[in-house]
Amino acid sequence: MKRLTRNLLLSLAGAGCIAASVQVAAHLNDKEPMQSYRQSYFTLLAMNFGPIGAMVKGEMPWDDAKVKLFANEMAALGTMDVSRAFAPGTDKGTTRAKPEIWENMDDFSAKLDDMRQAVAALQVAAGSGDRKIIAEATGAAGKSCKSCHDEYKAENYLY
Repeated sequence: MKRLTRNLLLSLAGAGCIAASVQVAAHLNDKEPMQSYRQSYFTLLAMNFGPIGAMVKGEMPWDDAKVKLFANEMAALGTMDVSRAFAPGTDKGTTRAKPEIWENMDDFSAKLDDMRQAVAALQVAAGSGDRKIIAEATGAAGKSCKSCHDEYKAENYLY
């Protein structure tokens, strides 16, 4: 009986992995993989940053555990090299990335580095539990994101 239960659980887990991989593959736009990659990356950043900002602004209840969780997720994302998703030729298609990125890649890369440092600092601040320190780090992270958006992100999708 134990073996049957174990095999059933393994089968269910395998089916779950297959189902999840189908969902992931369905999201990927195979005609524009780099555009899809970077849009997914920045969406994940936003989905973790948004709740922290809302808590700092008092728009949602403060939750230390969630602040830490979201900050940890952002810091993990900050370790990823998203710059590979800005390869030459990926300025076309379904994107909000302005062509200026490819014209000013050094500046754009510097802004990505600033964002990485800001989210790493936010992770440290979140670990402190001090709302004032967290609010300051949240503001700094927001400014690092905005500096790139101001120069390199189009207002509307180009389709």
